[in-house]
Amino acid sequence: MKTVGIVVEYNPLHNGHVLHYEKSKEVTGADAVVAVMSGPFLQRGEPAIAGKRARTEMALAMGVDLCIELPVTYAVQPAEWFAHGAVAILEATGVVDCLSFGSESGTLERMLPLSRSLANESGALQSEIEKHLQEGMNFPSAYGAAAAAVFGDSDSDITHLQSMLMKPNNALGLHYLIALHRLGSRITPYTIPRESAQYHDPLPGASCIASATAIRNIILSQGLDAARPYIPEFTYSIMAREIENGQAPMEWEQFRQPLFQSLLTHTPAQLEGFLEVTEGLEYRIMRTLAKLQKPTVDALLESLKTKRYTRTKLQRMLLHIMLNHDKTSMNREELAKGPGYIRILGFSDCGRMLLKRMKQHATLPVIHKPTALDHPQLERDVRAAAVYANGHPQPDIKCYYSDYLLPPVTS
Repeated sequence: MKTVGIVVEYNPLHNGHVLHYEKSKEVTGADAVVAVMSGPFLQRGEPAIAGKRARTEMALAMGVDLCIELPVTYAVQPAEWFAHGAVAILEATGVVDCLSFGSESGTLERMLPLSRSLANESGALQSEIEKHLQEGMNFPSAYGAAAAAVFGDSDSDITHLQSMLMKPNNALGLHYLIALHRLGSRITPYTIPRESAQYHDPLPGASCIASATAIRNIILSQGLDAARPYIPEFTYSIMAREIENGQAPMEWEQFRQPLFQSLLTHTPAQLEGFLEVTEGLEYRIMRTLAKLQKPTVDALLESLKTKRYTRTKLQRMLLHIMLNHDKTSMNREELAKGPGYIRILGFSDCGRMLLKRMKQHATLPVIHKPTALDHPQLERDVRAAAVYANGHPQPDIKCYYSDYLLPPVTS
């Protein structure tokens, strides 16, 4: 049984995701699909619009056979570590043959050789990155410019590479490929061209495919019915149930109180110990808080944002502070070790067969509940799930402990 792996957030699952799922099976000839999915908090430092169980239901309804949680340790990270964690899990299952991801370029022709060169970061690359950072670039831009400068063959090639790496799906895809090389993985990569809407498009286009950003904006501003043309019917039904139950839609402002309490009860020296609090940002946070006209998360982010510090970087920083993610326990050396387990969120009948195969081939413990393993990454997952549940429009104490109380979703 040939199996393709995909890395997803499904925030929420929309028509573009269905297209990627179908194309991935078609291009790879796969019989089964394994998805590694972020839990309650996402790579751009945001809460998911709906909980991980609801989004797992969406994945299974679409046809995914096995859904695995990407630990929050990796889910709320820059592209390098997000990709490393996800690819390491797919590799550790022992049953995934290929990886499919979307990209703006739609081809691996240039990305594959570049990823091989970047897998072992050279001193020249690091020097170029530092040079661009000193010029005021944010890290993603500095990394793309440095990679283009070091590995481009000519001026025109450097320009082409830099343009290619400025596109978010290309940049993330490159890090999937780098992770495959660093892990010595046997998984074969494929990429599917991204169609119609682009990753950050804030508004829908003329087609039935819109970006997740646009769809979230519609749901939050106009209601779920207005987003119906851009999402499958099963996504609509699941979201409608979650909204009725007071567990969606989720956004940053619902976490204003715990976030501001954490910011206001830590000294600058204590804030500096949290992940992504760099280059004196702890003092900028304190100065900004004192000058805010309105105590909202959005106002704080807008006031903190600069050319150097993107909203995404700042959202991740605030999330790490709120979740107590410190630099010591989540440093590069620890992250490089990879995830410590394979946490099952849901599975189909075909997924049950994959789980049986994984008992013989997986190189990490396969768990269904957090009681099965004592691991610091798993403790962070449980805490993150409880914090997320505490932000529900209508909090339910049972949701705080759903990781312990509820089995994986089945279809």
